[in-house]
Amino acid sequence: MGLYRRLRKKNKPSLPDGVRIYAISDIHGRADLLQSLFTVIDADLEQSGPGRAIQVFLGDYVDRGPNSRAVLDLLIKRSQTHETVCLKGNHEAFLMEVLDEPTRLEDWRHYGGLLTLLSYGVTPTMNPTADQQVELIEALARAVPAEHIDFLRRLETSFTCGDFFFVHAGIKPGVRLAQQQEQDLLWIRDEFLNSDDKFEKYIVHGHTPVNAPDIRPNRINIDTGAYATGNLTLLTIQGDSLMAV
Repeated sequence: MGLYRRLRKKNKPSLPDGVRIYAISDIHGRADLLQSLFTVIDADLEQSGPGRAIQVFLGDYVDRGPNSRAVLDLLIKRSQTHETVCLKGNHEAFLMEVLDEPTRLEDWRHYGGLLTLLSYGVTPTMNPTADQQVELIEALARAVPAEHIDFLRRLETSFTCGDFFFVHAGIKPGVRLAQQQEQDLLWIRDEFLNSDDKFEKYIVHGHTPVNAPDIRPNRINIDTGAYATGNLTLLTIQGDSLMAV
């Protein structure tokens, strides 16, 4: 059963007429759950046929879950047949950093990066030496398809449609949207989460896991910890209504 809410009239963001947005965040290697939501979206599109449907993915496609490679394959394929917007999460940023600097491998381990290695067929040792770390990342660089690298390099940090601003982690309160820094858009937590500010746009984000979609007057968090809970949330927005399943 879905969670459905209209925001109070005084805080009533909306999309342009005829536009429907499907938003998903923090897939984290759960290609199985992503494929299931594609089935849900396709059924909804076939039944209702909005004038324009945009599928927005809020980042953190890799790490922690079992099949990061397959998630990227699915997103790339989806973008070839549907209008999609894929945003950068902190985990994609970290992956690109590791590919450039193998000594970050140990840090990446704490972010669930070893599961990403495995998804590309690269098996890490338990406590790799500095030389072994370089070898592992070189093996990963050879295993990652060029289209995946191109996809990762093209990721945007935010997307705006109507009264909604889509981003991975959130925004820095007190800073205009046009002046936000990538570090905050990908990593911010408490300063944003604890803010009651009325932002320029209504913020749709993930990054910080919650038990159920957290709908506030100024933002909605749709990261429901899919890699651990098996619950990947789909947020549908049309007009001034939000529905999360």
